[in-house]
Formats: sequence, structure tokens, C-alpha cells
Amino acid sequence: MRPLPEYEAQTEDGKDDAVSAALAWHDGDARATIATLLADCAHLRRQLDMSRSAMSRGFVRGWEPVQQRD
Repeated sequence: MRPLPEYEAQTEDGKDDAVSAALAWHDGDARATIATLLADCAHLRRQLDMSRSAMSRGFVRGWEPVQQRD
């Protein structure tokens, strides 16, 4: 999965660098960057729980989202 283009940073060689973009957003503070990413992950897990409870099994033909990735 790729990040949204507006959250990607361009490096000098033209390659996308999402890690540099995240660090730049927090002025190079790695602890703040990690804290934000963990908070975002927790938020997305709560959103996944809410969507799981709102979806009917017939709508998704038996598929159910899981919190852990493979």
C-alpha cells in the first residue's frame, strides 16, 4: 500500500520518501513521529472495529476485516 501523494516527500534523486516526510512534519523529532504514527494506528483500529460492527455479513459475502496484517 502506498501513502497518498500529498504525504510523500521527494528526495534529491526524485524518489518518494514517506519516512523523510513524516520526520520533516515533526521537525526531525523521531519520538514525536513514532508517537503520531502509533496514535494514527490506534485510531484506524477503532475505525476498523466500528466498520466491522456496522457491516452485514451478506454485504461482504462472508469476508470480515482483521486487525492483524499477514
